[in-house]
Amino acid sequence: MNQSYLHALGITYWQQRQTHPIGENAPNTTSGYWDWDTLQKKVAQCTACGLHQTRTQTVFGVGDRHAKLMIIGEAPGFHEDQQGEPFVGRAGQLLTAMIKTIGFDRSQVYIANILKCRPPNNRDPQPEEVKLCTPFLDQQIALIQPHLLLAVGRIAAHYLLKTKASLESLRAKMHTYGEQNIPLIVSYHPAYLLRNPIDKKKAFQDLQFVQKNLGAT
Repeated sequence: MNQSYLHALGITYWQQRQTHPIGENAPNTTSGYWDWDTLQKKVAQCTACGLHQTRTQTVFGVGDRHAKLMIIGEAPGFHEDQQGEPFVGRAGQLLTAMIKTIGFDRSQVYIANILKCRPPNNRDPQPEEVKLCTPFLDQQIALIQPHLLLAVGRIAAHYLLKTKASLESLRAKMHTYGEQNIPLIVSYHPAYLLRNPIDKKKAFQDLQFVQKNLGAT
């Protein structure tokens, strides 16, 4: 393990919900879902909620579409809205370092958000926005079929697990998502860790839990 990544984390080294196709028109794939190109086009053209009026561009997702690990955050921020890629600001740099502590390059995982458009002033997603946007995420998960989901932050965890429990109470446990019972682990959002570095050690413990369970798949 490269200790520089642990240093970036501020850590001293020591030894369910059923998913449905989106929209009323039946997709033209045998799995009952749109293919990647169609799905990405639908996201780019989406005007379902008011966020399309203030976005620079949609933020679809990035990474390996056959990834064993899929990481799900909350919503795009300023830099993500400008570049069209999730987790590219300071929080994204920290997430990349976190991923590397468990032996993955950023290109080897898939990263997406609950929302595909940036909320103004980076406010929390509103319930109606989550309702309208998350079918896109559900389909991404269905297409990737990851071995494990990592929800970073309260909002992602609440949506994927259909709960309002505190993030702290959801950590260090194995949950499942959807009717396929995909294993799901909850940890802190990197933006939270930048504001609260005291919890980086606990985040590293969550990552070790991820690594352990991926090794068993």
